[in-house]
Amino acid sequence: MLPQKGTDERPGPVFAALADATRRRIVRELAAQGPLTPTSLGARAGISRQGAAQHLAVLEAAGLARARRIGREVRYTLDPGPFEDAEGWMRTIAASWTHRRTVLDRRSEGSAGPAGEGE
Repeated sequence: MLPQKGTDERPGPVFAALADATRRRIVRELAAQGPLTPTSLGARAGISRQGAAQHLAVLEAAGLARARRIGREVRYTLDPGPFEDAEGWMRTIAASWTHRRTVLDRRSEGSAGPAGEGE
């Protein structure tokens, strides 16, 4: 029920990129507003354009963001694929935990005698 070997590495860059609160804020802005420039993202996140560009480079390296040049501007959008990979990995882990907890609950219910026994 656990993820297959090799699939543990795919979400790694996603989790690493999203470990930073500023990058999570940038992701939220891109999700809510659509394509944005580093300048507008910087203003929304309270950082400089250069700071936003550095964070966007990390998001792009993780596959979470894509840059598209439109004239003189570069606009960034989100790529849902890596988010879906990470979500799938987390769902698999959660399902494993749920299964284990169910098995433990059944075992403890089966081994528990009537109330007051063994006390």
